[in-house]
Amino acid sequence: MSELRFEGVSVRFGTGSRALTAVDGVDLTVPSGQVVGLVGESGSGKSTLARAAVGLTEPSSGRILLEGVPLKHRAGQRRPLQMVFQDPYSSLDPRMTVGDSIAESVPRSVGNGRRRGQHRGRREEVARLLELVGLDADRALAYPGALSGGQRQRVAIARALAGKPDVIIADEITSALDVSIQGTVLNLVRELQRELHLSMLFISHNLAVVRYVSDFIAVMYLGRIVEFGPARDVLGNPQHPYTKELLAAAPRRGTTALQPPDPALRVVADAEPADPHHPPAGCRFHPRCPIGPLVRTDREHCLTTDPTTEAQHRLHSTACHHAAGALQTVELSQ
Repeated sequence: MSELRFEGVSVRFGTGSRALTAVDGVDLTVPSGQVVGLVGESGSGKSTLARAAVGLTEPSSGRILLEGVPLKHRAGQRRPLQMVFQDPYSSLDPRMTVGDSIAESVPRSVGNGRRRGQHRGRREEVARLLELVGLDADRALAYPGALSGGQRQRVAIARALAGKPDVIIADEITSALDVSIQGTVLNLVRELQRELHLSMLFISHNLAVVRYVSDFIAVMYLGRIVEFGPARDVLGNPQHPYTKELLAAAPRRGTTALQPPDPALRVVADAEPADPHHPPAGCRFHPRCPIGPLVRTDREHCLTTDPTTEAQHRLHSTACHHAAGALQTVELSQ
């Protein structure tokens, strides 16, 4: 178990007028042994933040720390963060058996130091990991093409666990799967996290998925965290209008309509999303906000004043001028 912390992390791509700041000054903590669900629509910067954490993208500014020590990714060294990717069909090498793919991530120290002992030890570790994710050990001899999408994602999870990471980052790991098997993968993730006491950043655009596995929820919009707090508090008393939109759009048991029931929330659905290359001044959500200047002409300050500067003084650290003003300290351990 280890704490993962982002401090003022920004990631920029390109230069000039078409430059894109995909992640903009993000402060976020994944507490030791806890799951933080990071939710937001496509293009909000979730996956870019994840890729920066595991060293696939270089941050333009800010720091990423593990247990208070800046992360340094060097070739040949153990990777303390492991990532499970969205697409189980492209994340596994089709020319390698399942066992070889997993064994590739098993630390060289497994075994008794001799080549034969190491080979036996790695084979036993692969079998253990396959059984841990609910697959028969004989699947080690199969190729990815012989597995279903759900089975491939289980193999990807086993491969991530093989490296004995301090933190797991799961990036939209159910979105490419059939609805019928998404639940079984989510159950597996929740069981493994509890059994192994993993620290985890769980990324999804689906708030219904995030609420199922998370201890804390962070909501991301146009590269910034706009609300963060314990999952029960954020879901039970959302402060940011964007969080409310995500909740309104999440399918609920016994309902089929996805249209927001509140007429004011339909403003969000009708408004055009902002251009991420040229984010709006002031509050970035104001062009789509059902309580902002789009519907309230007396709230012109949303057009010019950035609400993130005072977010720490609001409930759930909400980046909204009209969120609750009372400060509530978020406990990062339960």
